[in-house]
Amino acid sequence: MGSFLSVANTKSDQREWDGVSPNETCKRQRMSPTFDEESPRLIPNLPDELSLQIIARLPRMCYFNVRLVSRKWKSTIMSLELYKVRKELRTTEEWLYLLIKVGENKLLWHALDPRSQMWHRLPNMPNVVNEEESKKISSRLWMWNVMESIRVAEVIRGFLGQKDAFDEMPFCGCAIGAVDGCLYVLGGFSKASTMRCVWRFDPIQNTWSKATSMSTGRAYCKTGILNNKLYVVGGVSQGQAGLVPLQSAEVFDPCTDTWSNVPSMPFSRAQVLPNAFLADMLKPMATGLTSYMGRLCVPQSLYSWPFFVDVGGEIYDPETNSWIEMPVGMGEGWPARQAGTKLSVVVDGELYAFDPSNSMDSGRIKVYDQGEDAWKVVIGKVPIYDSTDSEVPYLLAGLHGKLHVITKDANHNIAVLQADLCNNLDSSPSLSTLSQSSLQEFPEPAAESDAVVWKVVASRGFGQAELVSCQVIDM
Repeated sequence: MGSFLSVANTKSDQREWDGVSPNETCKRQRMSPTFDEESPRLIPNLPDELSLQIIARLPRMCYFNVRLVSRKWKSTIMSLELYKVRKELRTTEEWLYLLIKVGENKLLWHALDPRSQMWHRLPNMPNVVNEEESKKISSRLWMWNVMESIRVAEVIRGFLGQKDAFDEMPFCGCAIGAVDGCLYVLGGFSKASTMRCVWRFDPIQNTWSKATSMSTGRAYCKTGILNNKLYVVGGVSQGQAGLVPLQSAEVFDPCTDTWSNVPSMPFSRAQVLPNAFLADMLKPMATGLTSYMGRLCVPQSLYSWPFFVDVGGEIYDPETNSWIEMPVGMGEGWPARQAGTKLSVVVDGELYAFDPSNSMDSGRIKVYDQGEDAWKVVIGKVPIYDSTDSEVPYLLAGLHGKLHVITKDANHNIAVLQADLCNNLDSSPSLSTLSQSSLQEFPEPAAESDAVVWKVVASRGFGQAELVSCQVIDM
């Protein structure tokens, strides 16, 4: 049995796991005489309670193989009880879930196990039936409305140059969240209308299912997690005059599968514009969202395409169920990746954001100093390669308590880079590099006595794929 459980000795460890066909499942079961399909116990001569403790200590990547032992093993691997035991034993593992766009209209999910550096392809997202299909709009009127109305971000501008992009690509402009061990894909465009639908991916069952829809159709909204609940803020909705920015917010409770309303963002800074003309021309929008210090931090902008004006932001406090204005230094200094987008991540309690430089192949990482209400450079250089054709040149993630950057290397492979802050570079262990890549690990001064070394956690070629979004799930 030991050799069976040792995934390192199987050929499947050398390739990506993309699922097992029914024929292969039956074949493997017939070739495993050690286990009786009718055996009353998971492991002969051991109580199931002890067997569960053993299975809970196995790496998650092993579960794709050991669930083929028998029906009872499969049901155990796909049971909530196993993952409760893993939490009790502290053997849970963080995996990175990456959403990429392949071609012009196909979105694919891949999961990365950093421990084994193996990629796992998720099942395709389900086909979308547009909930608002009855509200059909002619393509001519739709394009006129889009051209005349506000345009949300650089990514929307990119889609405007593609014929029928909104019609051909379901989930365009969708939002991504992860709560209670599941992935959620929310809203987006389909058939040129914004959607209310929500889809949930359960890593235990390895399946997609439909969750309760949002109360409002949204695209390009922002998501955050507080108290094991998924918050959705802002975005745009389809109105009679085109895309309409939303100030509303709502919260999803995965335990009850229900949505509840949250007070709308007041956009208080937008109320102090000098005249009514500017107030009518400049539309408020949420340009980011991060759960920080037990509250939702939402940086905001006012814009009238192509002009964007940063106006600080607002913070939602769940205890008082109200919004307050964001501290001046936090809001005005929040780095912007591009017009209309401020991407950030919290790692080990610290709030990080990427501050791009004038060139497309570099940038800095800043951290927010709450005491001084200021953003400070903590990493002086990030190896971002030229991505002028990419809608999303990089992503940020907090994995294993460290900051990670997901980007493309010089060979256009998607690479996951880990930032290691070091006080003494001479004593730092040597780090691996990407094979046949010009991406080199290098130290850059982050402060007077600190420096950073970039470590390549994993990399893989996905063809002409582009980055869309990422989430981390610990289970």
